[in-house]
Amino acid sequence: MKLSIIIPVYKVEATLSRCLQSVTGQSFRDLEIILVDDGSPDDCPRLCDEWAKRDQRIQVIHKQNGGLSDARNAGIEVARGALITFVDSDDFLEEDTYEQLIPLTEQADIVEFPLYRFYGSARQSRIMFPETSFTSAQDYWLKGYGYEHCYAWNKIFHHELFEQIRFPVGKVFEDVATMPALLRKSKRIVTSNKGLYYYCANEKGITANATGEELLMLLESHVKLLPEWYDARYYMHVLNIQLDVCRLTGRQPIMQRQLISPFSQGLSAPQRLKAFLQNLTGINGLCKINKITHRN
Repeated sequence: MKLSIIIPVYKVEATLSRCLQSVTGQSFRDLEIILVDDGSPDDCPRLCDEWAKRDQRIQVIHKQNGGLSDARNAGIEVARGALITFVDSDDFLEEDTYEQLIPLTEQADIVEFPLYRFYGSARQSRIMFPETSFTSAQDYWLKGYGYEHCYAWNKIFHHELFEQIRFPVGKVFEDVATMPALLRKSKRIVTSNKGLYYYCANEKGITANATGEELLMLLESHVKLLPEWYDARYYMHVLNIQLDVCRLTGRQPIMQRQLISPFSQGLSAPQRLKAFLQNLTGINGLCKINKITHRN
């Protein structure tokens, strides 16, 4: 078995068949498809079982609801493939995606491929990658801007990376909490312009409706990385999350301030302004300015 595709399923009866049609229709055939029914209260359990009857490569796990991380972990536990990838059940793949990417896994521990982000909405954008190889996790994260597309589902992983790594149960933005550990275990990370993953807009999803406490989980994952993986652009990326957390929760900042030159390479105009203001007022002062700005 070459590839295990893990698909958590929860309240997606309207999109599950589209997802599975795109996966079962892939030209690469040496794969297993693991559907993890995470206690879905709708018609998904029946749909999963029906699909398993249609395609012998599909196996179904029915379990009590435990969240996305728990569902992915359940799939990892039974996966038999030398490679693992993930698909969210409201998304889908372009045909021939895996056929084009599997050869690249012979030279890399992680292969990342293009995506349509927020497909089907006014915010949709296509993210392409150069054909690049990284032998340093830090270089991938900072020079390849890995933190800007830190998703589990547009990547193929060697199974052995997960030997002692699982997604954090009970947390959201679980990819940011998990990906750095996988990157550190990787000797080579390859990005490719082949294939395409359609990450569909979900107005009811966590990305669109994250609370301040949920964003705090995202912030905490990034703050842990900053002392080791640091440059001005990444710092400003994390600072934006800190501003949202302060605004939504009223909590004091948890980031340690670094003086950032507004003229640092790669900063956008808004980031240059924020760098200047945080140098002048501190992070707490910038959070207060940001909160006042959002009132108007």
